[in-house]
Amino acid sequence: MRTRLLFQEDSYLRSFEATVTRVVGNSVFLDATAFHPAPHGGLDSDAGVLEVGGKEVRVLRAEVAGEEVAHIVDDPSPLSEGVKVVGRIDWGRRYNMMRLHTASHVLAAVLFERYGALITGGHITHEYARDDFDIGVEDWREALERGIRKANQLIAGCAEVKVYWLEREKALSMPGMVKLAERTPPEERVLRVVEISGIDVQVDGGPHVRNTCEIGEIVSVKLENRGKRKKRIYYTLKELAPLVRI
Repeated sequence: MRTRLLFQEDSYLRSFEATVTRVVGNSVFLDATAFHPAPHGGLDSDAGVLEVGGKEVRVLRAEVAGEEVAHIVDDPSPLSEGVKVVGRIDWGRRYNMMRLHTASHVLAAVLFERYGALITGGHITHEYARDDFDIGVEDWREALERGIRKANQLIAGCAEVKVYWLEREKALSMPGMVKLAERTPPEERVLRVVEISGIDVQVDGGPHVRNTCEIGEIVSVKLENRGKRKKRIYYTLKELAPLVRI
Protein backbone atom coordinates (compact mmCIF):
# COMPACT_ATOMS: atom_id res chain seq x y z
CA MET A 1 0.00 0.00 0.00
CA ARG A 2 1.35 3.39 -0.95
CA THR A 3 1.36 6.09 1.74
CA ARG A 4 -0.39 9.31 0.71
CA LEU A 5 2.11 12.15 1.22
CA LEU A 6 0.02 14.96 2.62
CA PHE A 7 2.98 17.34 2.92
CA GLN A 8 3.18 17.37 -0.88
CA GLU A 9 -0.39 18.64 -1.02
CA ASP A 10 -0.06 21.19 1.80
CA SER A 11 3.32 22.00 3.33
CA TYR A 12 1.60 23.93 6.14
CA LEU A 13 -0.42 20.96 7.40
CA ARG A 14 0.51 20.63 11.07
CA SER A 15 -1.97 17.92 12.07
CA PHE A 16 -3.85 15.20 10.21
CA GLU A 17 -6.02 12.13 10.67
CA ALA A 18 -4.96 8.72 9.42
CA THR A 19 -5.44 5.00 9.87
CA VAL A 20 -2.74 2.55 10.96
CA THR A 21 -2.17 -0.02 8.23
CA ARG A 22 0.33 -2.13 10.18
CA VAL A 23 2.89 -2.06 12.98
CA VAL A 24 6.28 -3.76 12.67
CA GLY A 25 8.37 -3.42 15.81
CA ASN A 26 8.68 0.29 16.48
CA SER A 27 7.71 1.18 12.90
CA VAL A 28 4.14 2.37 12.41
CA PHE A 29 2.69 2.60 8.90
CA LEU A 30 -0.25 4.87 8.06
CA ASP A 31 -2.46 5.23 5.01
CA ALA A 32 -1.53 8.95 4.88
CA THR A 33 1.00 11.19 6.58
CA ALA A 34 2.17 14.78 6.90
CA PHE A 35 5.49 13.61 8.38
CA HIS A 36 8.29 14.23 5.90
CA PRO A 37 10.51 11.12 5.82
CA ALA A 38 14.28 10.97 5.47
CA PRO A 39 16.09 10.80 3.14
CA HIS A 40 13.30 11.93 0.80
CA GLY A 41 14.32 15.04 -1.16
CA GLY A 42 17.51 15.55 0.83
CA LEU A 43 15.61 16.85 3.87
CA ASP A 44 15.87 15.56 7.39
CA SER A 45 12.94 13.76 8.96
CA ASP A 46 10.05 15.40 10.74
CA ALA A 47 9.33 14.52 14.36
CA GLY A 48 6.20 14.89 16.45
CA VAL A 49 3.45 12.74 17.99
CA LEU A 50 0.64 10.36 17.13
CA GLU A 51 -2.43 10.76 19.33
CA VAL A 52 -4.53 7.66 19.99
CA GLY A 53 -7.09 6.98 22.71
CA GLY A 54 -6.07 10.02 24.74
CA LYS A 55 -2.41 9.02 24.66
CA GLU A 56 0.51 10.59 22.82
CA VAL A 57 3.08 8.38 21.13
CA ARG A 58 6.28 10.17 20.20
CA VAL A 59 7.37 9.95 16.57
CA LEU A 60 11.16 10.05 16.75
CA ARG A 61 11.63 10.13 12.99
CA ALA A 62 10.02 9.06 9.72
CA GLU A 63 11.79 6.97 7.08
CA VAL A 64 11.18 6.06 3.45
CA ALA A 65 10.24 2.37 3.18
CA GLY A 66 9.64 1.62 -0.48
CA GLU A 67 6.41 3.42 -1.39
CA GLU A 68 5.46 3.78 2.26
CA VAL A 69 6.55 5.90 5.22
CA ALA A 70 7.64 4.21 8.42
CA HIS A 71 7.02 6.27 11.56
CA ILE A 72 9.58 5.24 14.18
CA VAL A 73 7.93 5.64 17.59
CA ASP A 74 9.08 5.34 21.19
CA ASP A 75 6.17 3.09 22.24
CA PRO A 76 4.09 1.23 19.64
CA SER A 77 1.88 -0.59 22.20
CA PRO A 78 -1.21 1.67 21.80
CA LEU A 79 -1.14 1.20 18.02
CA SER A 80 -2.46 -1.62 15.86
CA GLU A 81 -3.89 -2.17 12.39
CA GLY A 82 -7.11 -0.24 11.80
CA VAL A 83 -6.64 2.22 14.68
CA LYS A 84 -7.42 5.85 13.90
CA VAL A 85 -4.76 8.38 14.90
CA VAL A 86 -4.17 12.11 14.82
CA GLY A 87 -0.64 13.05 13.81
CA ARG A 88 0.96 16.31 14.89
CA ILE A 89 4.33 17.39 13.55
CA ASP A 90 6.93 19.48 15.36
CA TRP A 91 6.16 22.69 13.50
CA GLY A 92 9.20 24.71 14.56
CA ARG A 93 11.51 22.00 13.24
CA ARG A 94 9.52 21.62 10.00
CA TYR A 95 9.20 25.35 9.31
CA ASN A 96 12.94 25.93 9.57
CA MET A 97 13.49 23.11 7.06
CA MET A 98 10.89 24.60 4.72
CA ARG A 99 12.60 28.00 4.84
CA LEU A 100 16.02 26.49 4.19
CA HIS A 101 14.65 24.23 1.46
CA THR A 102 13.20 27.14 -0.51
CA ALA A 103 16.42 29.10 0.08
CA SER A 104 18.40 26.19 -1.37
CA HIS A 105 16.38 26.41 -4.58
CA VAL A 106 17.10 30.13 -4.86
CA LEU A 107 20.83 29.62 -4.28
CA ALA A 108 20.95 26.76 -6.78
CA ALA A 109 19.20 28.92 -9.38
CA VAL A 110 21.69 31.75 -8.88
CA LEU A 111 24.75 29.51 -9.20
CA PHE A 112 23.28 27.64 -12.17
CA GLU A 113 22.58 30.88 -14.02
CA ARG A 114 25.96 32.48 -13.28
CA TYR A 115 28.31 29.51 -13.48
CA GLY A 116 26.31 26.58 -14.86
CA ALA A 117 26.86 24.93 -11.48
CA LEU A 118 24.91 21.72 -10.81
CA ILE A 119 24.05 20.26 -7.42
CA THR A 120 25.95 17.05 -6.69
CA GLY A 121 24.63 16.47 -3.19
CA GLY A 122 23.16 18.10 -0.14
CA HIS A 123 21.18 17.80 3.06
CA ILE A 124 18.80 20.07 4.95
CA THR A 125 18.25 19.92 8.70
CA HIS A 126 16.23 22.22 10.95
CA GLU A 127 19.49 23.98 11.85
CA TYR A 128 21.39 24.36 8.59
CA ALA A 129 21.65 23.33 4.94
CA ARG A 130 24.58 21.76 3.12
CA ASP A 131 24.95 21.83 -0.65
CA ASP A 132 27.67 20.45 -2.93
CA PHE A 133 28.13 22.11 -6.31
CA ASP A 134 30.02 21.13 -9.43
CA ILE A 135 31.53 24.54 -10.12
CA GLY A 136 34.57 25.21 -12.30
CA VAL A 137 35.84 28.65 -11.31
CA GLU A 138 39.18 29.44 -9.70
CA ASP A 139 37.83 31.78 -7.04
CA TRP A 140 35.07 29.38 -5.98
CA ARG A 141 34.90 30.71 -2.43
CA GLU A 142 34.00 34.20 -3.62
CA ALA A 143 31.61 32.68 -6.18
CA LEU A 144 29.69 30.88 -3.43
CA GLU A 145 29.66 33.92 -1.15
CA ARG A 146 28.49 36.05 -4.07
CA GLY A 147 25.78 33.47 -4.66
CA ILE A 148 24.56 33.87 -1.06
CA ARG A 149 24.44 37.66 -1.43
CA LYS A 150 22.48 37.47 -4.68
CA ALA A 151 20.15 34.84 -3.24
CA ASN A 152 19.35 37.16 -0.34
CA GLN A 153 18.49 39.96 -2.77
CA LEU A 154 16.08 37.67 -4.59
CA ILE A 155 14.61 36.31 -1.37
CA ALA A 156 13.87 39.86 -0.18
CA GLY A 157 11.80 40.40 -3.33
CA CYS A 158 8.98 38.29 -1.84
CA ALA A 159 8.55 35.90 -4.77
CA GLU A 160 5.56 33.59 -4.71
CA VAL A 161 6.30 29.86 -4.46
CA LYS A 162 3.88 27.71 -6.44
CA VAL A 163 3.46 23.93 -6.38
CA TYR A 164 1.77 21.99 -9.17
CA TRP A 165 1.92 18.72 -11.10
CA LEU A 166 2.88 18.26 -14.76
CA GLU A 167 3.07 15.33 -17.13
CA ARG A 168 6.62 13.97 -16.98
CA GLU A 169 7.52 14.68 -20.61
CA LYS A 170 6.31 18.27 -20.41
CA ALA A 171 8.03 18.93 -17.10
CA LEU A 172 11.42 17.62 -18.21
CA SER A 173 11.26 19.57 -21.47
CA MET A 174 11.34 22.88 -19.56
CA PRO A 175 14.82 24.53 -19.39
CA GLY A 176 16.54 24.34 -16.00
CA MET A 177 13.95 21.98 -14.56
CA VAL A 178 16.59 19.52 -13.31
CA LYS A 179 19.65 20.94 -11.51
CA LEU A 180 20.90 17.70 -9.97
CA ALA A 181 24.08 16.45 -11.59
CA GLU A 182 23.87 12.84 -10.43
CA ARG A 183 20.19 12.09 -9.99
CA THR A 184 17.15 12.04 -12.25
CA PRO A 185 13.52 12.61 -11.20
CA PRO A 186 11.50 9.56 -10.10
CA GLU A 187 9.95 7.42 -12.82
CA GLU A 188 6.48 8.84 -12.36
CA ARG A 189 3.97 9.72 -15.07
CA VAL A 190 3.19 13.00 -13.32
CA LEU A 191 5.89 15.03 -11.55
CA ARG A 192 5.55 17.57 -8.75
CA VAL A 193 6.99 20.94 -9.72
CA VAL A 194 8.03 23.79 -7.42
CA GLU A 195 8.22 27.19 -9.09
CA ILE A 196 9.63 30.30 -7.43
CA SER A 197 8.20 33.08 -9.57
CA GLY A 198 10.84 34.71 -11.75
CA ILE A 199 13.68 32.80 -10.06
CA ASP A 200 13.52 29.02 -10.39
CA VAL A 201 11.50 26.00 -11.41
CA GLN A 202 12.43 22.44 -10.39
CA VAL A 203 11.00 18.97 -10.05
CA ASP A 204 10.80 18.55 -6.28
CA GLY A 205 8.92 16.46 -3.74
CA GLY A 206 9.53 18.30 -0.48
CA PRO A 207 7.80 21.00 1.60
CA HIS A 208 8.36 24.70 0.86
CA VAL A 209 7.21 28.09 2.12
CA ARG A 210 4.61 30.02 0.11
CA ASN A 211 6.69 33.18 -0.31
CA THR A 212 10.43 33.83 -0.20
CA CYS A 213 9.92 36.62 2.35
CA GLU A 214 9.21 33.92 4.90
CA ILE A 215 12.84 32.79 4.62
CA GLY A 216 14.36 35.97 5.97
CA GLU A 217 18.13 36.13 5.40
CA ILE A 218 20.57 33.27 4.95
CA VAL A 219 24.26 33.36 5.91
CA SER A 220 27.15 31.08 4.97
CA VAL A 221 28.67 29.16 7.86
CA LYS A 222 31.46 27.14 6.26
CA LEU A 223 33.02 26.45 2.86
CA GLU A 224 34.87 23.27 1.94
CA ASN A 225 36.93 22.11 -1.02
CA ARG A 226 35.77 18.55 -1.71
CA GLY A 227 37.64 18.00 -4.96
CA LYS A 228 38.70 19.57 -8.25
CA ARG A 229 35.19 20.82 -9.09
CA LYS A 230 33.17 19.74 -6.06
CA LYS A 231 32.72 22.58 -3.58
CA ARG A 232 30.59 22.48 -0.44
CA ILE A 233 28.76 25.27 1.32
CA TYR A 234 27.02 25.17 4.69
CA TYR A 235 24.51 27.94 5.35
CA THR A 236 21.70 28.72 7.73
CA LEU A 237 19.00 31.21 8.66
CA LYS A 238 20.49 34.42 10.05
CA GLU A 239 18.87 34.03 13.47
CA LEU A 240 20.25 30.50 13.81
CA ALA A 241 23.83 31.35 12.85
CA PRO A 242 25.10 31.94 16.43
CA LEU A 243 23.84 28.47 17.40
CA VAL A 244 25.22 26.42 14.51
CA ARG A 245 28.39 24.40 15.06
CA ILE A 246 29.79 22.42 12.13
